[in-house]
Amino acid sequence: MAEGILEVNDSSFDSDVMQSDKPVLVDFWAPWCGPCRAIAPVVEELAAQMGDKVAFAKCNVDDNPVTPSKYGIRAIPTLIVFKGGEVVEQITGNVPRAKIEEALNKAL
Repeated sequence: MAEGILEVNDSSFDSDVMQSDKPVLVDFWAPWCGPCRAIAPVVEELAAQMGDKVAFAKCNVDDNPVTPSKYGIRAIPTLIVFKGGEVVEQITGNVPRAKIEEALNKAL
């Protein structure tokens, strides 16, 4: 896992994401997913750039089926920005960096 990006699971999701003091971008992904691997470096760059204002996390959907199901995730990669325990933005697919930055800035 890249520095500054937390690996969350079904057990830790509530404490790591829902109770965070900062907005949290969660990258729902799987190791076999090509678009997930393509977007990972962008998420890592944003974590390095914005990690002081936003927390970053990854959730492997194969290992943790409960959380993605709870949020209606049917395609990956899906990026969800949480703030104060609420979903504020959801992005599905390998999207441009600017779209992710825009979603993060809305949560600040």
